[in-house]
Amino acid sequence: MGKGATLAIEIKQDAREPVFLALSRAIIAEIERGRLKPGDPLPGTRALSKNLTLNRNTVDAAYHELTMQGWLVAEPSRGTFVAGDLPDFGRESALTEPADADGQNVRTHRQKLNISDGLPDARIAPTVPLGRAFRKALTSPPFLKSAYGDPRGCLILRKALSQYLKDERGLTLGADDMLIARGSQMALYLAASAIAEPGSAIAVETPGYPLAWAAFRAAGARVVGVPVDGGGISLKSLERIAEREDRLRAVYVTPHHQYPTAVTLGAGRRLRLLDLARRHRLTIIEDDYDHEYRFAGHPVLPLAARADRSAPVIYVGSLSKILAPGIRVGYAMAPPEVLRRMSDRREAVDRQGDVFLELALSELIADGTLRRHVRKARRVYLARRNHLAALLAKHLSHVSEFVLPAGGLAIWLRLNPGLSAEAWAVNAADLGLSLLPGVHFSLGPARAPEAFRLGFASLDESELAKAVRLIAKSVPGA
Repeated sequence: MGKGATLAIEIKQDAREPVFLALSRAIIAEIERGRLKPGDPLPGTRALSKNLTLNRNTVDAAYHELTMQGWLVAEPSRGTFVAGDLPDFGRESALTEPADADGQNVRTHRQKLNISDGLPDARIAPTVPLGRAFRKALTSPPFLKSAYGDPRGCLILRKALSQYLKDERGLTLGADDMLIARGSQMALYLAASAIAEPGSAIAVETPGYPLAWAAFRAAGARVVGVPVDGGGISLKSLERIAEREDRLRAVYVTPHHQYPTAVTLGAGRRLRLLDLARRHRLTIIEDDYDHEYRFAGHPVLPLAARADRSAPVIYVGSLSKILAPGIRVGYAMAPPEVLRRMSDRREAVDRQGDVFLELALSELIADGTLRRHVRKARRVYLARRNHLAALLAKHLSHVSEFVLPAGGLAIWLRLNPGLSAEAWAVNAADLGLSLLPGVHFSLGPARAPEAFRLGFASLDESELAKAVRLIAKSVPGA
């Protein structure tokens, strides 16, 4: 289909929405049914507007919207194309549909829809700039030199990232205070191994992040659960634990968007947490895993931006949540002695990081691509959050409730008394939907919340609508 070709397409417009959004949905539908395949050219805006009897500005706006969302790519002097990194939906449908004439089911596999715990959508990642950055990295002197690099990671990335964190999050630590790791999971393990000896304890939020607990246990530490309420981690409970646990070394928190509930730790609790850490000589491990995604009000500065030597903070973050899960780059900023121990342990198991990837990512930061992508992703994910919230309110308000999160990439859906999240998840799995029930986030089944963490960022609006329909069909006893 060339620039002058036409595209027969049906536009179903809701009376309350602009025409360009209706056209955007129609084009997405054609991609999802496999009629438009990855790499296919779209008609020029003039030809399509004439064919559909629309204003050319309307088509321009629709193409711009789909380009921002990652469905289309615009190539100068060539035209607009379906993004090449999308799956071939038509081929996937062929694999999941019955193929014989008498109606026998001959599916090669059952297609499953997965509601993640809050992953970004790799389909909207800046793949073209990243490809250019990879090509540039291949010929760069740091990549071509024969010697091994610093176990703390590529200095170019550490400089670029520390400046980014200074500008965006108010952190004053520099490149020498940072270690680049293969994902935040490695950073958490290194942090625990640097501050905890075998048999010592680390306090963690519950419900909380099971992979952090696994990292701490692998480092030889015990994990002690601290309850979470509507305001975040309970400091009264943490105080009691600190008083009775003489080997408590640290407390792990996710204060910006508590995992999994998405609650933000308020200013009062933040100050009291820093004071508690000083009094009990605890290190705070702050996991700021999705700081960029704040939709209401201003982002809250990290604890690490307020801390001093009397209340040390190991600050952990990830570029995976900004770009895509496959980008395995995390980082940690820590006091000098702690960072040295982390670096020693990293060198023992992984001499250096992925210099090629680190150089490419430093280029994305330096040329502004990362910041532009964050702005775009924030708009896309805000729309998806609002869409999921509207669907939940419409279809599941009789059996559940939620607080609209001010930020993050997931909604914490609490079930009405008497409903079992595990039983509900089993029913959903039978219908082809994967859900994470509250027991997944609990240190013990006795305290498991009857809730679901519903990640909205990795699913588009049609996928979210399908997911909610399947959730509604899966209500236990319905």
